[in-house]
Amino acid sequence: MNTENIILENSRARLELLTMENYELLNTIASEKDLIYYSPSNISTPTLFKNYVETAVKGYVEKTILPFIIYDKQLKDYAGSTRFGLISNKNKTLHIGWTWMGKKFQGTGLNTAIKTLMLTHAFEDMQFEKVEFRIDERNGKSRRAVEKLGATLEGILRKDTVMKDGFRRSTCCYGILKEEWPTIKSTIFKNF
Repeated sequence: MNTENIILENSRARLELLTMENYELLNTIASEKDLIYYSPSNISTPTLFKNYVETAVKGYVEKTILPFIIYDKQLKDYAGSTRFGLISNKNKTLHIGWTWMGKKFQGTGLNTAIKTLMLTHAFEDMQFEKVEFRIDERNGKSRRAVEKLGATLEGILRKDTVMKDGFRRSTCCYGILKEEWPTIKSTIFKNF
């Protein structure tokens, strides 16, 4: 996986590597109230956000995470972050997730634009066999968004993740297979 100076770009979005040098561009967005309510992570203070990014950068060095900073070309502003995680080069599988964007970017089509870039990169450039998404069962908005991308619900892991407040969430597991990608790309992502 060659990730040096990786930039994924289409007419709507640009994804660049999230680093300790650029993460502060997201400080204001990261502090928005309840931005990642359904995540076990906490980015609500500058220190917690820095720790979150340090973990992503460490995973990048270990080749298990590929974190991105999201730039919205339409609104001409940095919007949030997303990443490939749990990357298994042996099994040719990875997860897309840890996606969060400021409230002004939500519902604007930006998420579809970035997922187009990421899925294309995973299946066509990296030649991976499967992309997975894991979502809190209670997060209907994210579940609907992933379903609109053509992902299939494969099952629910019951009470598998402890949240910030101690609640044990159940996690919905969605997936897209490499052989499903051409049809999904030509129908759902045809405008990108």
